[in-house]
Amino acid sequence: MTLAPATSHSSRRRHDREIIALAVPAFGALVAEPLFVLVDSAIVGHLGTPQLAGLGVAAALLTTAVSIFVFLAYATTAAVARRVGAGDLASAIRQGMDGIWLALLLGVAVIAVTLPSASWLVGIFGASDTAAPYATTYLRISSLGIPAMLIVMAATGVLRGLQDTRTPLYVAIGGFAANGALNVGLVYGAGLGIAGSAWGTVIAQFGMAAAYLIVVVRGARRHGASLRPDATGIRASAQAGVPLLVRTLSLRAVLMIATAVAARLGDTDIAAHQIILSLWSLMAFALDAIAIAGQAIIGRYLGANDTQGAREACRRMVQWGITSGVVLGALIVLARPLFIPLFTRDGAVQDTLIPALLVVALSQPIAGVVFVLDGVLMGAGDGRYLAWAMLITLTVFAPVALLVPTIGGGLTALWWAMALMMTVRMVTLWLRTRSGKWIVTGATR
Repeated sequence: MTLAPATSHSSRRRHDREIIALAVPAFGALVAEPLFVLVDSAIVGHLGTPQLAGLGVAAALLTTAVSIFVFLAYATTAAVARRVGAGDLASAIRQGMDGIWLALLLGVAVIAVTLPSASWLVGIFGASDTAAPYATTYLRISSLGIPAMLIVMAATGVLRGLQDTRTPLYVAIGGFAANGALNVGLVYGAGLGIAGSAWGTVIAQFGMAAAYLIVVVRGARRHGASLRPDATGIRASAQAGVPLLVRTLSLRAVLMIATAVAARLGDTDIAAHQIILSLWSLMAFALDAIAIAGQAIIGRYLGANDTQGAREACRRMVQWGITSGVVLGALIVLARPLFIPLFTRDGAVQDTLIPALLVVALSQPIAGVVFVLDGVLMGAGDGRYLAWAMLITLTVFAPVALLVPTIGGGLTALWWAMALMMTVRMVTLWLRTRSGKWIVTGATR
């Protein structure tokens, strides 16, 4: 990858310090996020199986509704980082406020759709007659927290753009602790059942949003940035987010197709697939932390018109991605006798799981490159290319995956198709990075 001439030892150390300083706290914050649902599941699970099943359906709907708006974090990070690099902190925070206002508007729109259609949405997911009422209750109450969740996304992007990933970590830890305490108090202390769990999560989410807003508002006042909504800025933030929305939806389509194919293979295969997908998601957190560092660092270098620094940082992060992928792949292979029994003791599921898991291990270095280059191009504001690249990837993956039940090979063949998907992503991202067309300097792209 011809990104930059070989860098000096001191330059590599400088980039390493930047990557570690941003990636480690980002990883902690990423891991804390799914723990919200885990805590809710542990507390609600003691109420009964129908309540837990209802939570599972509602949580899946909420996760889908919120995850498609992840561009609020990604696009805001890149835009803010560019202005930080250009030395215009007031404009950087103003850009961040536009993203936060957009998050609030989108959150209100999602509530307007979710509240009246909650029962219908739960029915689409096939909830049983006993679980459906609990799912509907949890979904209706929890949907009230969606504006807070989206504000947290956008504000996280603001702070990442400002090269601050520690504050999001602290807020995530505080939110996790508050969520657990509120859930216990409202579910059991107040006797509200699953509704108490939903209200506890909503309160915790608004608390996190308030904490972020306090930090951002203080920064705005310090640098003289306006806090008022600006229609032009909000519209620009939405336009910047559209390509990343297309990218995210395409990636979600890949995962949905993979799960649908696994389900067609049989109960044993879908059980093993869910285990692998859980591990794959966990490893993605580690690699995504480097990508988040890439978004912030690359945006800052390009904003400062430092193309050499951007190229060097990109090269170094790719090396980090490959190394991390190799380490994660080796851990999967070496630790499989330890963690597989934690998920299942069914011999048939284990026999199906192991060969597919080895494919995942082999593909981790590829995943490392993909996550890093994805973050680099996001940091450069190259969302349009990322959207087209992911659509191409989906076009290649879908027919191959859908043929798996016909051609045979079972779950292992499906995960070879997933490895192909990651390889296509790597090639498309590598070609773009190698071309240098992503390097557009200045406070705005």
